[in-house]
Amino acid sequence: MTIPASFIQELIARADVVEIVGRYVQLKKAGANFMGLCPFHGEKSPSFSVSPTKQFYHCFGCGVHGNAIGFLMEHAGMGFVEAVHDLAGQYGLQVPEDDASPAERARAASQRQKQATLTDVLEKAGDAYRKQLRQAPGAIEYLKGRGVSGEVAKQFGIGYAPAGWRSLASVFPDYDDPLLAESGLVIVNNEEGQLSEADAKRYDRFRDRVMFPIRNVKGECIGFGGRVLGDEKPKYLNSPETPVFSKGRELYGLYEARAAFRDRGYALVTEGYMDVVALAQLGFPNAVATLGTACTTEHVQKLFRFTESVVFSFDGDAAGRRAARKALDGALPYATDVRSIKFLFLPAEHDPDSFIREHGAEAFARFVNEATPLSRFMIEAAREGCDLTTAEGRAHMTSNVRPLWSAMPDGALKRQLLSEIATLVQLDAPALSDLWASTPGPRKAGTSAQSQRYGEPGGYAGGDDYDPGMPPPDYESQRYEIDSKPKFQPRKFVKGKRWGGKFEEPIEPLRGRGAPPSRPDVAVRLLLSNMAQWEAMSHELHMMLCDLQGHHGALFTWLDSQLHEHGVQPWAALREGMRGLDFEPLAERLMSVSEAGPTPEGEEAQHLAGAARELASVLDFMLDDRLKAQQSEAIAAVGKDPKALERYKALETRRLELRARLRSSGAETA
Repeated sequence: MTIPASFIQELIARADVVEIVGRYVQLKKAGANFMGLCPFHGEKSPSFSVSPTKQFYHCFGCGVHGNAIGFLMEHAGMGFVEAVHDLAGQYGLQVPEDDASPAERARAASQRQKQATLTDVLEKAGDAYRKQLRQAPGAIEYLKGRGVSGEVAKQFGIGYAPAGWRSLASVFPDYDDPLLAESGLVIVNNEEGQLSEADAKRYDRFRDRVMFPIRNVKGECIGFGGRVLGDEKPKYLNSPETPVFSKGRELYGLYEARAAFRDRGYALVTEGYMDVVALAQLGFPNAVATLGTACTTEHVQKLFRFTESVVFSFDGDAAGRRAARKALDGALPYATDVRSIKFLFLPAEHDPDSFIREHGAEAFARFVNEATPLSRFMIEAAREGCDLTTAEGRAHMTSNVRPLWSAMPDGALKRQLLSEIATLVQLDAPALSDLWASTPGPRKAGTSAQSQRYGEPGGYAGGDDYDPGMPPPDYESQRYEIDSKPKFQPRKFVKGKRWGGKFEEPIEPLRGRGAPPSRPDVAVRLLLSNMAQWEAMSHELHMMLCDLQGHHGALFTWLDSQLHEHGVQPWAALREGMRGLDFEPLAERLMSVSEAGPTPEGEEAQHLAGAARELASVLDFMLDDRLKAQQSEAIAAVGKDPKALERYKALETRRLELRARLRSSGAETA
């Protein structure tokens, strides 16, 4: 939705920036203003000023400034729309939603209510787990054995889930409440659809485990991690994906560690819950952990909202090096000239807890300070397995390092690395730059040319004789007048409004010829125009789109996160949320041109249905290409993998079903 500027001004005028900032920063009166330690960079003398008359904050040290909304976005990690809603709720104001239909308003309100209700359910369970811990000598003994004090256990809200199958029934009288399953607390087993909802078997997900509440940046409980007391498997168990929790985007301990980032000057990323808790106990409260997944770009982006320095800590074994390599991929897009990213590799026999206990906190601090900088680790990763005494080895390293270097934002660091790489491969920097500019990028291992094609910006998933290229900056995708016919054909250019929505300024017909829109382009346009379609798609289609290379994949991954965090949003709200992100120009370009003719009054539903059919057709074509690539991989594995041929036949069956569906809808396979 588009929030009127007049409402934003009214909200800022009514909000007290001193009160908002004061919840996170200790402020003291200093003349007409208030002063405190800046929450955005480490400092010992207060240089952070908050003006009650101007309703503005400013740091004379790092230059950060803004109003109450900006502070919630930067410090609490909220998006613009979320910050406006949060602030408006504090002052009893209703955010205008004039450009949303009654159904959209009801759906958004329902989604917000659902999220609030789920966090309430999870908070109630957390309270029960904490009470159970007091009566669980085995769990208490385990925590004491790990050196966790009662104070630290209270700080992190640690609890205990009893061994019984339905212990939560004593906490929630209505154990059949669907919210318990939706929150991930209860598992519903209907024996693969053979039992009705009423007859399905329900039992607690977490049993006989030490419980670690997972909190979002606002401090709300959004999920749990549970650790067994013995050696049973799995050792750790996380909440499943829910409307309020996605482990690929959340970091354990972030809420508790934010203030410590400023005090210690960096964030320390570890591998587990107990690492975070133990480090806090031993004097390093600035630690966070990924939730059983590889570190993603979203993790890194979230960390850089609170600090300019991140240290990744890994075991020194092969598994630790692999995890560090994935973290490198996630960190490279954020390796600007003013940020510090390092990689700490502990001795194979140690985790952070054992290292500090054996060598002391000062030794660990020195170890952190001497961690491997991102630039050095990137080059080490690229030259692994390459014999730089031979031309072939140097060429191999050139190929390995190119996608890593290209992922970095432009700046002095990136340019210095170009010179360092050029020296290693015995080329001068201009020659290396020209080489990379004149040759196509390396293909990812395990992908065919065709499967790569639809993943590249501007790519096309069509026939093998089509050579996709990056559209020119002024390229606009062709427009269609969508009708109720199942087959979509280019129609005459018309002036009018976007399908299913509001009247906009007339758009002049395109002049000249441009490259056809790629299928990922069409999917972006349709899903940004009607985000509800993403919610209705299968997990397989979500993965297919999120796995696309370049800005398309990043955009779809972000869109999925927006749905989990904020529910279905109109294009206007999505546009605000993606300000400054790498894929913003792609989205703006595709959404700047209407692709439909005028919608007669009363036919909006028909046009929405037409757009849904168009999206289904595009996704079917893309899925067919993906299955074809998987078939090629299966054929290549015949002779090595006894199940490869069986896998190929199963993929062929799926492709036949897809092609039949495309033919029945009036489309033809590429």
